[in-house]
This record gives sequence, C-alpha cells and structure tokens, in this order.
Amino acid sequence: MTTKLAVVILNYNGKHWLEQFLPSVVAHSQGFEIVVADNASTDDSIPFLQVNYPQIHILILEKNWGFAEGYNRALAQIQSEYYVLLNSDVEVTPHWIEPLLDLLEANPEIVACQPKMLAYYQKNEFEYAGAAGGFVDRWGYPFCRGRLFDTMETDQGQYNDTSEIFWASGACLFIRGEIYQQIGGLDGDFFAHMEEIDLCWRLKNAGHKIFFVSQSVIYHVGGGTLSSSNSRKTFLNFRNNLALLCKNLPLQRLIPTLLIRILLDGAAALYFISKGNHAAGQQVFKAYFSFFSQIGTWLGKRRKTSRNQAHKELYPYSVVFQYFLQKKKYFQDLKKKPEKSSEPTKKLNLLAKK
Repeated sequence: MTTKLAVVILNYNGKHWLEQFLPSVVAHSQGFEIVVADNASTDDSIPFLQVNYPQIHILILEKNWGFAEGYNRALAQIQSEYYVLLNSDVEVTPHWIEPLLDLLEANPEIVACQPKMLAYYQKNEFEYAGAAGGFVDRWGYPFCRGRLFDTMETDQGQYNDTSEIFWASGACLFIRGEIYQQIGGLDGDFFAHMEEIDLCWRLKNAGHKIFFVSQSVIYHVGGGTLSSSNSRKTFLNFRNNLALLCKNLPLQRLIPTLLIRILLDGAAALYFISKGNHAAGQQVFKAYFSFFSQIGTWLGKRRKTSRNQAHKELYPYSVVFQYFLQKKKYFQDLKKKPEKSSEPTKKLNLLAKK
C-alpha cells in the first residue's frame, strides 16, 4: 500500500538522539507514516523503539551501509508518494510538514525542498548543514543562504521566502518518491556527506526544480554521526566534493575546475598543518589519493544526457576568494549575480508573504 508521505529516520547507535527528538516528530507528524531504518546498531536502539514507540515502523538493515546506501536500501522497502529524509538529531515544530507538502502538491515541476534549518543550541542562528538553502560556487564549493563556511548568520527574517535553490539539505529533505527511485537515489559510494548535493545536482540536470520554504522550521544539532573535528569527516567532505564535480560538470569545465581545486585544497591542507592539525591535513591528501585512484568509477557515473545545463542557481563567482580575501562573511555581502526574473518564484514568494 502506498502512503502519502513517510518520514524516514536513519539510525546508527543513536538511541540518545531518538530519546531526545522522536517525541517532537511523533507529536507533530500526526497522520503521516514514521519509519526508523536502523543501520545494524549495536546499542539498544531497537528495544527502545519497540517498547516506547510501537506505532513506528522499524526497518532493520543487515549492516551499517552509511547514510547514502542506508537510505537507498530503506526507501526501496517503503511505498510512499513523498519521502522525508530526516536526521535523528532534529527537533521539528508544529505544522513542519504541511508547507512543504503543499508546495510539492501544487507544483509538479518541484521535486524536492527543505525547511528553514536553525541550530538546536542557538535557536536564533542558522544551522550549518542547510540553513536557508544551498548553492555551489564556480569552483564547486557548497554554501548556504545563512551560512558561509563556518560563519552562521542570525535569523532576522532575511530569508523568509519560498525560493528556488540549487541543493536541499539531507538533514531534512522532502522529495517525490517516484523521482527518487527514477534518478537512482543517493550515491552509495559517497557513504556520507555531500551525497544530497550530488542528488540535487542530478535532479537539476534532469530538468527538475528544488525549493526552500521558510514557513517550515526545524532545529538541527548537527554532527550527530561525525563531529566537525573527526578526521573521517574531513576525508569524506574533500573526496566527495571532487566526486560530485566529476560526475556533474561538463568536460570543458571539469579539467580547469579540478586544477584550481588542487591548488585551493592543497593550500587548505597546508593551513591545517600550519595550525597543528596534522590529521586534517593528511586527510585532504588522502581524499585526493582516493579520488584519483577511483577516477574510472567516478567518470563512469557521469550522466550521458542533460549534463550541466546553465543552471541559474549555480553561483558564477568564487565564494572562497570573497570570504577569505575580501572578508565577506554573509550571504548578502556576496557579489550579486545578474538578475533574471522567474515568474514561478515570484508567485511563490507572494504566496509565502500572505
């Protein structure tokens, strides 16, 4: 039986997060299916769920497949018109589902969207993983409205709109179930980190739209699986960033972009080392070795059609240059792109203000 919407939480040894945040999900998701997909946890997550949340559907995976493949295997077993990929360390608010579901229901060309993401411990600040919607600069660096690198903005209503973005955060991703399966889901070889950016880029290349909806608000802890200081996270971020560029950029842009990235990422590695963080510096070099040793795999995944159209949501300038050299720390301070009107976006913004 196909449900309207399934909220799917991927769990791995996260009983403490389930204890803390499942109450808000259950309270504010009435009428929708809630599923916890467990990546072979070794803590007592499953007994906890069975005793305290018998109404929640539990999927038990045979091993820890990581974030990307874990979701793929879980969603393959869930028949739903819409999926919500929700991190276990997220507190949701009343009516968090309806604005996003209504947008998808009313606009068939929109296939994925995300809510406003604020920090759980600093509830007036945007959260790193998604903030007010994601973009990618000319050299492939992801950033968000409300977050540039490690600078988080205070939420003052500056992004209270409904607008098109380039990528939506995997911490709370609404997506049409049929499209998710058609596009091939998340790339399991990413394991974790930036897999949602790759997914959204593929969706854009296929002609679909992705939106941000400020009327829905969630609070995200972040780093629930891997903290920012974890060297494995550094490796995955740098390796996966290269992989998503290799998969989605056209050849004429791929080669010069990779050359620039070698210089910029090499500088980042040396900076880490100069600050005494030798582990992070080593992980950058390890990421490059892994990427180039598997270059055949990544090139084999490049889409053969509709690859890299002139997406207006791709930022044509360097965020790295503006942030580190020109000291522009906020999204509003970045060099503006040439304006191109979008009637659907205008209409949605008007609706959001009503």
